[in-house]
Amino acid sequence: MMQELFAPGTLVFSATLLAAVSGVPLVCTRRLNASQGQIFSIFLMLIASCVGVAGAILVLLSGHTFLYELIWQSPFGPCQIGIDPLSAWFLLPVFLIPGCAALYARTYWHADQHPATVRTMTFFFGVMTASMSGVVLARDGISFLFAWEIMALAAYFLISTEDEKPDVAEAGTLYMISTHTGTLGLFALFPLLNLLSGSWLFPAPTSLDATSGMSAVVFVTALFAFGLKAGIMPLHIWLPSAHANAPSHISAVMSGVILKVGVYGLLRTLSFFHTVPLWWGCCVLILGVVSGVAGVAFALGQNDLKRLLAYHSIENIGIIFMGLGVALIGQTTGSTVMMLLGMSGALLHVLNHAAFKALLFMGAGSVIHAVGTREIDLMGGAARRIPYTALLFGVGSVAICGLPPLNGFVSELLIYLGFFQGIQREGGAAVASALAAPALALIGGLAVACFVKVYGIVFLGVPRAETDVECHEAGWQMLLPMLLLGVLCLGIGLVPALVVDPLQRTSLTILPILARTTGLPLQELVPLTMITVSGVVLLVLIAALAVWYRRRLAGMPCSETVTWGCAYQRPAPRMQYSASSFADMLVSMFAFVLKPQSHRKGVISDLSPDCARFSRHVPEVVLEMLYIPALMHLYRRLSGIRRLQSGVLQQYVLYSLVTLIVLLVASYL
Repeated sequence: MMQELFAPGTLVFSATLLAAVSGVPLVCTRRLNASQGQIFSIFLMLIASCVGVAGAILVLLSGHTFLYELIWQSPFGPCQIGIDPLSAWFLLPVFLIPGCAALYARTYWHADQHPATVRTMTFFFGVMTASMSGVVLARDGISFLFAWEIMALAAYFLISTEDEKPDVAEAGTLYMISTHTGTLGLFALFPLLNLLSGSWLFPAPTSLDATSGMSAVVFVTALFAFGLKAGIMPLHIWLPSAHANAPSHISAVMSGVILKVGVYGLLRTLSFFHTVPLWWGCCVLILGVVSGVAGVAFALGQNDLKRLLAYHSIENIGIIFMGLGVALIGQTTGSTVMMLLGMSGALLHVLNHAAFKALLFMGAGSVIHAVGTREIDLMGGAARRIPYTALLFGVGSVAICGLPPLNGFVSELLIYLGFFQGIQREGGAAVASALAAPALALIGGLAVACFVKVYGIVFLGVPRAETDVECHEAGWQMLLPMLLLGVLCLGIGLVPALVVDPLQRTSLTILPILARTTGLPLQELVPLTMITVSGVVLLVLIAALAVWYRRRLAGMPCSETVTWGCAYQRPAPRMQYSASSFADMLVSMFAFVLKPQSHRKGVISDLSPDCARFSRHVPEVVLEMLYIPALMHLYRRLSGIRRLQSGVLQQYVLYSLVTLIVLLVASYL
């Protein structure tokens, strides 16, 4: 009895149910004090988080698969749910990040300060968490679609929490259009899979031949539907506005988890096929390169802190796709090492990105909570007033740049090693790997430049506004989740050996061919000991340098004097770098893609010029210059069809009758 109670499947299903009902008491019991109800909901979510993570870890450690068939059946056949190492790996962020976000919300979105929205937000937050788990657990197309649609609708209500603001309402509408467009792709995907396998149940791994024309259609459809949810460029149009306008803890979950649900769907679909053609891997790799480079380039041009982080999510999804592309190319060329390194790098970056991006969004929320604005140019000198947030945001910044000794370095190193293996192959695999490796290096360099800009302008220097002077540190409910995620980033970066075995088991679930071929284990392909030793040495050197510098400053005399300058009396906050001026050179280099719009007021033309201002704005190029003009053109061309929408009920009934007759006739032909 005790074994069944603590079985991995029982733990995960219990966690899913707990998450689903965590917001119910706050919504249904109006007599319950909102603040007390919020505490109770947080308690339920934290239990769900701990239980779900524990169940996922047990599956990863054992490597077993658990399948369950529901006692009720849909008209499309049996409904199955299950958990295997691939599901378990994605369940880690599904339960970890919402648990951290729920505790964070106690201070960030306190019930006493937001009485009008806290009940619905808490309810839909629990529903979204449970539905994300449901997507990962589903083992048939119909259950998958049910959970997917619940997840999409719950996320919409969370994004639209402050829908009285025009920007928020517009972001929610754009998200709803985009997510239902992706769902239409899934409505095409699962019938196509049914034609290939003869069942609505998910096919067994590597049971379908990828060389047929129908398989190619399945691949393209899956890439579109799941790529739209993952935010791969150019299907990312909903992501910047949704992440920027949602509450920060919701943005943390969306960026850290919901995007990864799209990655999970694509991985699960690809696991059904064997004999993958080369163009599949090259297509995924090219999308990853474009998304990575363009995502970080767009991030450089942003002046909105959360929108900047949103574009970095696009960049990191691109890195995940690059690792997946390496694995698919290795599957085509028969390289076990490429498959293992690429897939392990992609999977590890899924977890790493969930950790450091949630940390960064929560850090941004702490800054916004203290300062009251998202505009980077209105911030400055925050490190003196919110030092703990500054330290933890710095940890996330180093991690997202892929620098040692934090976790982003390890996953990117695996992908690099996969590229180096691909370069040693022949033909298209070598060319693709040789071009993608420097692209990944470029992404890392631009990410460093972007976060030097962000950290320097937001946390260093002097305050640019009165609100910066009055800001104060966040409460422990906000700092504790950030600290936990920071420790996770540091732990994986220093001791990557802890995740190697689960990574290998998860990779075997997606690519069973790895178990049937002789190849080196992941421990022998990656210098794990060297990573740990060098990381510890680096931390010791940094600590020693900090102590030495602090002691040297303490022993020096303290005095004040006026900074000498050319023709000005005293330094002023406006003399600091702004977000636009810092990134001006790099934005100019990518102007052919970013299409920056400059705004000037006044001209410096003589020895005594008037006041002049300069700012630069980077528009949503793909949305504003590609999709909207194309849709407007389509709207004008198809305007005649709108006459069918007359508003007469009898005509709509006639349309339905004619459609049914046509479908019946077509089914008998």
